[in-house]
Amino acid sequence: AETETIISTIKQVLGRSGDLAGKRIVVTAAGTQEPIDPVRHIGNRSSGKMGYAVAEAARDRGATVSLITAPTFLPEPAGIEVVHIRTAAEMKGAVAKAIAQTDALVMAAAVADYQPRSVAREKIKKEAAGLTLELIRTPDILTEVKGNFLKVGFAAESEDVVANARQKLEKKQLDIIVANDITATDSGFGVDTNKVTLISRDGKVENLPLLTKREVADKILDRVVGLLA
Repeated sequence: AETETIISTIKQVLGRSGDLAGKRIVVTAAGTQEPIDPVRHIGNRSSGKMGYAVAEAARDRGATVSLITAPTFLPEPAGIEVVHIRTAAEMKGAVAKAIAQTDALVMAAAVADYQPRSVAREKIKKEAAGLTLELIRTPDILTEVKGNFLKVGFAAESEDVVANARQKLEKKQLDIIVANDITATDSGFGVDTNKVTLISRDGKVENLPLLTKREVADKILDRVVGLLA
């Protein structure tokens, strides 16, 4: 871990003259957890690897980076301000605070779409034959945040990947959306590689081959740099 910290620090110093020097980037990562009771929660399979890769790549290219992360087993990256949250509501609050002076928001987190209407104060006992949970929508962070900065979203899809991603880009008024087919081999949650399609607001579509998540991160940031120029 100490060696990794030294390497990260060297990269950060070398990156001060990079193409994101002087820019502030906010990145979100991992999957939010919506509590059911003190023990259980609604979650998803996001590992946070894609978001962490974007944060580290932006740091190495000279940006000042804030990483807002849901729970993950990944080590905390050096040279990056890290804010730990758990729920979608907490992430919304952290993002709203962080974007005050940012140049770009990269929303790589897998934010839960629904949360229980009420959270049990005590652990729910398994005495009944079944359990019914009433769910309500969580805040749509990308739609609700406003400001003079680039917005990059992600779309994890299992069908009609590009069409669904385009619809999301337009609905949320994004500058870039990163669409990935979670049914593709070696792509999606938990693995170190990803196969994505980058779609920009101007209609430009780029189908990338299977790459490491760090390579994907740099491809995303290449687009960000171009739009910030």
